[in-house]
Amino acid sequence: MLAHSSPARPPRRSNARPAPPKSTPSPHHRDRPFLTDIDNWIDSIAACPWPAHAGTTTVRRTSKARVAQPLYTAVERARRDATPWTLVQGVLAPIQFLVFLVSLTLVVRYLQTGAGYEIATASVVAKTLILYVIMVTGSIWEKVVFGKWLFARPFFWEDVFSMLVLGLHTLYLCALGFGWWTPETLMMIAVAAYATYVVNAGQFLMKLRAARLEAEPSRRQRAPIAGHAA
Repeated sequence: MLAHSSPARPPRRSNARPAPPKSTPSPHHRDRPFLTDIDNWIDSIAACPWPAHAGTTTVRRTSKARVAQPLYTAVERARRDATPWTLVQGVLAPIQFLVFLVSLTLVVRYLQTGAGYEIATASVVAKTLILYVIMVTGSIWEKVVFGKWLFARPFFWEDVFSMLVLGLHTLYLCALGFGWWTPETLMMIAVAAYATYVVNAGQFLMKLRAARLEAEPSRRQRAPIAGHAA
């Protein structure tokens, strides 16, 4: 008798996708590799956002992120820590903020009730005079630390905005002294000056925080050395 053999099962189909063929450089570029460098150079300067329209075949590469410059160099940090003008700025800044809070309260009270114009005016004048003092001492501090009276690189935009703050405060004093506008208009100028002052103070607070974060790694490095010395 003949043995009944079971029919052979067809092989199972694999669900895995075939690997894509590896890309190989064209013979034109394989023989002359400098052409690839030329293509990369054209891609870097071509203004067209679609490389094929500019006659190139490679995809435009994104530029590397710029490395952030430190707020202080080692020399500038040493100057900042050594000069007494740093302490002067550290004392005047909170005093100005306290005077600002009191003056803002008095100005808003006058605008709402019409009472207390004289004391509100005196508070704005006091705030403006303190601003002048802190601007002069701050300029001296910048000169000592960075070698420039104003617009040093780390505080360039803060100084630019400070000019607007200074201009509005000065406009108030001029209008008050020459009697240009009504008391309500003068107080509105004071409010505008105070709004710019708040923005400018926020700018400097952000730079102060950045300086502290920048100094933390060096402090951590000095801490183990101090522990071993003890």
